[in-house]
Amino acid sequence: MANEQPHQWTAEQALERLKEGNERFVNGEAHFLTQQNEILADLAKGQQPYATILGCSDSRVAPELLFDAGLGELFVIRVAGNVLGNSILGTLQYAGAHLHTPLFVVLGHEGCGAVDAALASKFHGAGQKSRIEVLLDNILPALEGLDPAQPHDALLHSAVEANVRWTIRQLRETPEVKAIAGKTHMRLVGAVYDIASGRVRFLE
Repeated sequence: MANEQPHQWTAEQALERLKEGNERFVNGEAHFLTQQNEILADLAKGQQPYATILGCSDSRVAPELLFDAGLGELFVIRVAGNVLGNSILGTLQYAGAHLHTPLFVVLGHEGCGAVDAALASKFHGAGQKSRIEVLLDNILPALEGLDPAQPHDALLHSAVEANVRWTIRQLRETPEVKAIAGKTHMRLVGAVYDIASGRVRFLE
């Protein structure tokens, strides 16, 4: 993920742009409903997205829509449960080393089915098909310390945020992220999308 060349956007500007786009989305004022031919022709020459988003594959959580972003603005990686794996890490490394995106966002969402399945596996012994079990294995460490006695909705809410923080924690242990520690040209943040309201909550 490390890269010394500055992007035209700073990490702070990129984050502010995501927040402003989500505000337009929530208020029904989205800008990017269509694309002009000249924009498409310019994009054909190359891309320089200002943010990389690792999000869930859930069909209701499309980053380009909920951040009101046009083509070429976001580099999006989507996988159930917004978990990591070798291919995901390779894609993130490409975003940093070649696209120079200043902002990296791990985006979870309320009511995540993958996180819910991981809770069922951990606390109730529920089983899944073999490849889904492999996916859930990436989420289970995030659930340590959660209280299974709390109401399910509250437990799932806590688990979704814990899963985002777990993914960020893993990323911070990578050589690429360690290499940019203390530098200001790149930033890694977590966020949770509320499907019911359309609002994105960025985590401290």
